[in-house]
Amino acid sequence: MISKGGRQMALEIFRRKEQKYLITKDQYDELVNRISPKMRSDKNGIDGKYTVTSLYFESPDKTIYFETKNKLRYRQKLRLRVYDDTDENGTAFFEIKQKHKKVVNKRRMLLPLKEAKRYLSQNLHHPLLNYETSNEQVMREIHYFRQLYALYPEMIVSYDRHALHGIEDTELRMTFDFNLQCRNYDLLLEHGPYGKQFIDPDLVVLEVKVNDSVPLWLTRILQELDCKQRSASKFCTSLELLKESELPVGTTYEQVKAAGGM
Repeated sequence: MISKGGRQMALEIFRRKEQKYLITKDQYDELVNRISPKMRSDKNGIDGKYTVTSLYFESPDKTIYFETKNKLRYRQKLRLRVYDDTDENGTAFFEIKQKHKKVVNKRRMLLPLKEAKRYLSQNLHHPLLNYETSNEQVMREIHYFRQLYALYPEMIVSYDRHALHGIEDTELRMTFDFNLQCRNYDLLLEHGPYGKQFIDPDLVVLEVKVNDSVPLWLTRILQELDCKQRSASKFCTSLELLKESELPVGTTYEQVKAAGGM
């Protein structure tokens, strides 16, 4: 297990199912109250609350965007992520996120942010150098993925997260994301979270993450609070805001507003 400033991240390769919801802040407050007997705060952050800042990668022909937008049965993304405020000596998480149907697979490794920047400064088509990382195999997979799609840093996406874990069902995880922002300039993670808001500030992105199925007690609470499942791709919504002029005419945008507006 690797620990940094109270943050504990052990899993580098894992598989799970995810359900996404867009809920209001009032629904969030009531939901957290209702589930509190069965959920605990994540051990990271303060009471399970912390900031996530991610550098996303894209190909010249926007293959990643269109694979995600069109909900291909198999699709994948590459991102470099840090938590809370950090500098070049802080820990970063380089991650391939793959989705097949509703099952999410993640392959990630840890490395100092300055090592990630050193890697990104190298010619993509040169052989992979040696880097200080927790998993050399995942590093090779990341390099192959970048070469295959000619991936380059596209934008930074950030948000404030409140994470909860099941008390008895330890595989159950719920995350609530607020204040979602993006930018396609100043692509330095150490400069922190800021940019344009890409989802209505009155909405919260909820993700329910399980190995198998959502427990019945939670399903009932979500139904009683009228929490509706809805896919909200942070990647697609951000890119549509930042690159609207480069997308095909007739593209259906994912910009979301409160009260179910589009």
